[in-house]
Amino acid sequence: MSVSDLRQSYERGVLLENQAAISPIDQFALWFDEAIAAQVPEPNAMTLATVDASGQPSARTVLIKGFDARGFTFFTNYDSRKGHDLLANPRAALLFFWQPLERQVRIEGVVERVSPEESEAYFKSRPVGSRIGAWASNQSQPITRDALEAREREFKARYGDDPPRPPHWGGYRLVPSYFEFWQGRPSRLHDRLRYRADGKQGWAMDRLSP
Repeated sequence: MSVSDLRQSYERGVLLENQAAISPIDQFALWFDEAIAAQVPEPNAMTLATVDASGQPSARTVLIKGFDARGFTFFTNYDSRKGHDLLANPRAALLFFWQPLERQVRIEGVVERVSPEESEAYFKSRPVGSRIGAWASNQSQPITRDALEAREREFKARYGDDPPRPPHWGGYRLVPSYFEFWQGRPSRLHDRLRYRADGKQGWAMDRLSP
């Protein structure tokens, strides 16, 4: 089959204005809970898109670790490519794609670091192997597999079962100013509801053409 012949008819749901929450955070929470209930694989996986100082975009899949009215939180190595991108340009975009529900959510905003206390609390909740991995990996830097495993052994020997949080590792929060909720519909006439911050601690919602 030709790649151009691959297509699917989206018929699982609708998204109408009178069904949508006033707050995009509430709408996201509803869809997120429905993705969990539907046993969507890794519903907390999202694409994070950043832009470096030269304007070069890059994207990767990361895991959301929390969301509330303040924004969407994830954790990583500050010295990674995404960390350097966010230092140069703190604007970023998130994309959740829940294919079994024929839904996606786009979110845009400014990214800030979370407090050291929040980073510490989450780091301590991680499995020991993941905490050692945060020390062993110079994320985004060239390395051989043998060297990586040697670093893992080194930090296991140094810290045992209680590694501290590395100074180069912690959390970011995307503070949203834009949301788009997309529900697949037949004939590619999809539902797209957009929320934009209106500058009055509220949100303005409208519909976009598919």
